[in-house]
Amino acid sequence: MALTAERVLSIQSHVVFGYVGGKAAVFPLQCLGYDVDVVNTVHFSNHAGYGRSGGTKASAGELNAIIESMEFNELLAPTRLLTGYVPGAEGLSAIAGLARKLKERRPEMIYLLDPVMGDAGRLYVAADVIPVYREMLPLATLIAPNWFEVETLTQVPLNDLASLQRALRILHDEYHVPNVVLSSIPLKPWLFEALPQSIRPTDDSEYLLCISSSSTPNSTSIVHAQCVPLLPGYFSGVGDLFSALLLAHFHPGTQLCGKEETPVSYAASHALSKTHAVLCITHQHSETLPEEERQPTDDEKDASEPLRRTRRMRGRELRLIQGQDIIRGTSLKDCRRLQPWEAFWDLKA
Repeated sequence: MALTAERVLSIQSHVVFGYVGGKAAVFPLQCLGYDVDVVNTVHFSNHAGYGRSGGTKASAGELNAIIESMEFNELLAPTRLLTGYVPGAEGLSAIAGLARKLKERRPEMIYLLDPVMGDAGRLYVAADVIPVYREMLPLATLIAPNWFEVETLTQVPLNDLASLQRALRILHDEYHVPNVVLSSIPLKPWLFEALPQSIRPTDDSEYLLCISSSSTPNSTSIVHAQCVPLLPGYFSGVGDLFSALLLAHFHPGTQLCGKEETPVSYAASHALSKTHAVLCITHQHSETLPEEERQPTDDEKDASEPLRRTRRMRGRELRLIQGQDIIRGTSLKDCRRLQPWEAFWDLKA
């Protein structure tokens, strides 16, 4: 649990219905004992997966007005900062200025930067945010990009072990990010073959991989990894939930088991386990829905009958309220600890 003095400033998207962005992050943080101040970068009816949404995006001026008023009223003193989806470069630049000011004022502030840009090879923000994110990387205590976002930030296509090593070196050495967590990595054959036997899945099911990398002075980073089974279907807000849990469980300076565990691998273990458990109960719930709410994705049918997609999306919203005991850890059956990948930097592609 968090210390009572811990306060998070969360800056990301907001939806009225469902659980993405801040709606997926704030409640878990509160369950774990954090006070959370919330700045909404957008205010939409629902997430984009529904195909139709309405709402507004906060301009850079509006974001600055909120920040300036908090500053004037002496309400801007977070011990932790979490930033997620910001749709354009002007707004993101305003957030970057805030992050820089907060770090200068309180260097020990923990900043989790989630560079929400896209997925599966596709950007869903304006391309002009990319250089801004690169400028923000040195401010971050830890970052939680997905596979596509790592490629975008480092300009390194991840297609073998050498490219993965190169991307991590760029993030640690060029951008000076001390802690990197890559989640939801497709377990491609080359990656499977590179994994230590202790981490490799032993069955033919599909898996996703989570990797943490923690830099150390004058040496290569310490790398940990763990696999989780891939659940069928499409879920939204998973990365937002994961990042919130990662931030909540990250406690630098905690006495752990040497190379067996680092503060970031410990946090990633809990974030991975709890996120996967919430996804499991979400999937189980979706399987109980009427058939019309369990229809598979079909672009042609979805286009001709928009509510077909709506019903499917609605039944797959994250079950955060029903999973609050999982989030708190009181009903989490198993914590999937990330395991040391001791030979990571010795391996050659």
